[in-house]
Amino acid sequence: MSWFLFALLALLFWSGSDLFSKMGSRPDDKYSHWKMVMAVGTVMGIHAIVMLALGTPFSPIDIIRYMPASAMYILSMILGYVGLRYIELSISSPICNSSGAVAAVLCFAILGQAMTGLQLVGVICACIGVFGLSYIEKKQDDAAREARRELADVKYQRSFLAILFPILYCLIDGLGTFTDILLLDGGIVEEESANIAYEFTFLAMAVVAFIYVVVIKKQPLNIPKERPKIAAALCETGGQFFYIYAIGANGIVAAPMISSYCVASVLWARIFLKEKLTWQHYAVIAITAVGVAILGME
Repeated sequence: MSWFLFALLALLFWSGSDLFSKMGSRPDDKYSHWKMVMAVGTVMGIHAIVMLALGTPFSPIDIIRYMPASAMYILSMILGYVGLRYIELSISSPICNSSGAVAAVLCFAILGQAMTGLQLVGVICACIGVFGLSYIEKKQDDAAREARRELADVKYQRSFLAILFPILYCLIDGLGTFTDILLLDGGIVEEESANIAYEFTFLAMAVVAFIYVVVIKKQPLNIPKERPKIAAALCETGGQFFYIYAIGANGIVAAPMISSYCVASVLWARIFLKEKLTWQHYAVIAITAVGVAILGME
């Protein structure tokens, strides 16, 4: 049952990361996504150092062993941060988090992993929530979208490019999750070592982003102004910490469950960003909540 608690905590932390990432992604700052990488990489690097200081076993070679998963995760996150500059969180998050379904299909088709009938119902409910929210947002009429954007006092770009970023996130992150399961289940790297390896890789990416933005492009960093990015980094690190254990314990079920954190993200977007929800949104959210509850009972 511990996998369910870890998955639930990852879900809550990552929904908070979604909210703060959106708050910190300003359309007028073309370097916003790189600044987000700096914040997330710095916090993750600090956390990795703390874990080492507490005696967590780790070998530098684990960075290389876990690199296939780390690279795909980090690439998908950068693309996701770019996308948040152009579209609403309530549209981006459900599309991005269809990645859990991608991972589950890969586990079933390639690894032959199985689940109980009740777990299958839970996974289906979670996937309905992910895909349902994407469908509802896509089908909303232009007047409703415009009203929502005016309420949030933010202008968004409507184009194939804007939607492409979360779609790419979905595919790359799903492949990253599948690779993660292969590495963990295959004993190639342990959960704690994998987490530290990922965090050090993200720290290295943060250094690269700093050199590019501050040193090469001469862009100033206003730390007080970037507080939402720091909050997003803290939530992202917390979510990653719990995620790695959930995936290691029960990957085929935990992956789609954690991906349903977009449901919470949509709620936070409604409450804090004033993005409007319809009864269809709430209906799909309820279905997803049932799925999460079923997964927790198994």
